[in-house]
Formats: sequence, C-alpha cells, structure tokens
Amino acid sequence: MTNINWHPHLAPGTRLQFEPAQDSWVLLYPEGMVKLNPSASAILQRCNGKLTASAIVAELEAAFATTGIAPQVDDLLREGVRRGWVV
Repeated sequence: MTNINWHPHLAPGTRLQFEPAQDSWVLLYPEGMVKLNPSASAILQRCNGKLTASAIVAELEAAFATTGIAPQVDDLLREGVRRGWVV
C-alpha cells in the first residue's frame, strides 16, 4: 500500500463538486473534468490532508461495513497522483 502515514489531499486547482444534472460527483481540474463513480467520490472526498491513507481505508470500511478495500483505495490514490489530481 501507499505510505500509510501519507495525508493525501487534492492538488491545487482541483476540486470535487456534486453535479445535480448528472446526479454524481465530478472532479474538476485545470485540464477538464471527470465524472466519478460512487467509490471514487467516497475516497476523494476524504482526501482532505487531515486523514492518513490508512485512516481513509478504516473510515470507508466502517462507513460501508466492509473489509479488505485497501488495495482499491491504494489503486485510486496512485492513479490520482499519476494524473496530478492528488498530492
């Protein structure tokens, strides 16, 4: 997993916004916009710089009464870093 002590947050110039017309969350960034699925939006909403990566996993597992989601969270965070959405 990504460094469990990392405090991921959205990159400067990037923000989450709920779009009622699309009934979904979107991620707005300088080069465009991406419509997020419910899982991605739940993860990115917690990327506030206050929670560690492991705390995000724990919070999501508690919120959705599940376990073993660390690999999926890690994948999204890595992709977010690769695309410049998460730092």
